[in-house]
Amino acid sequence: MERLSILRDSIRQAETVLDLDGVTVERAAFGLFFSGVKLSTGHGGLCFTPVKEMPEAVCCPSSARAMPLSGRLRGRPARACLEDIFCDNILRRTLGIAALNALSMAVWEKSPPRDYEILTGADAFDELDVTRYRKTVVVGALAPMLKKLIAAGADFHVMEQDPRTLKEREMPYYLPPERAAECVPDADLLVITGVTILNDTLPGLLELAKPGAEILVTGPTASMLPDAFFARGVTMLGGIQVTKPDALLDIISEGGSGYHFFGKSAERTVIRRKAVL
Repeated sequence: MERLSILRDSIRQAETVLDLDGVTVERAAFGLFFSGVKLSTGHGGLCFTPVKEMPEAVCCPSSARAMPLSGRLRGRPARACLEDIFCDNILRRTLGIAALNALSMAVWEKSPPRDYEILTGADAFDELDVTRYRKTVVVGALAPMLKKLIAAGADFHVMEQDPRTLKEREMPYYLPPERAAECVPDADLLVITGVTILNDTLPGLLELAKPGAEILVTGPTASMLPDAFFARGVTMLGGIQVTKPDALLDIISEGGSGYHFFGKSAERTVIRRKAVL
């Protein structure tokens, strides 16, 4: 399996539409929950900040290794950011994905989608009627979805790398990620955190999924061109569209979360295939 194949395919697609020569980073910010970038085109993009992936960044020398480009990001070519997606430095990959999400906005602006629709201001969780599915598997501590499944009395499991993030009432449904092969193939509904794009565990999960399963990948990281996801069985993406990049970067640089920017400088989005008439 090619490493980070979904991201590679998405970059290739963006490059067929956009001329990236001269496109640079205008601003970048790493926040507690989100990291983001504004490009010289005026487009902004977000990515989840993988704080738990950086346990070594606890002092100045190790933190410097975590993000060696601090102070030198302004003016950096967008192509260089995209190349960083494939390096081993998790923060550079984070910024690269944010740049790819920003470039996806530029692609949609230049070439509006035909085979799928983008619902702005919509919550992907609201698009799912969980009572329709016999078995559900949630990957990640996605609290709103877990609450919805418990309220519906659904048959489900939740896989999470850090079970401490789960509430007491959610623990009976917990399975360690190592047991994915036991439950994912039987799921009629898969709800997967976008963090799996960042750590490259998504392709393995999609390979386990059964044909015809409803598969939602959701989170700020999943705010990009959907074609590579659809080609691998994903049926819906839930992401974030940046509407006012400067205001958004100001908020996330101050530790802000979605509660601080939704409806002001960014909107939730749902990307899904158009219904066949």
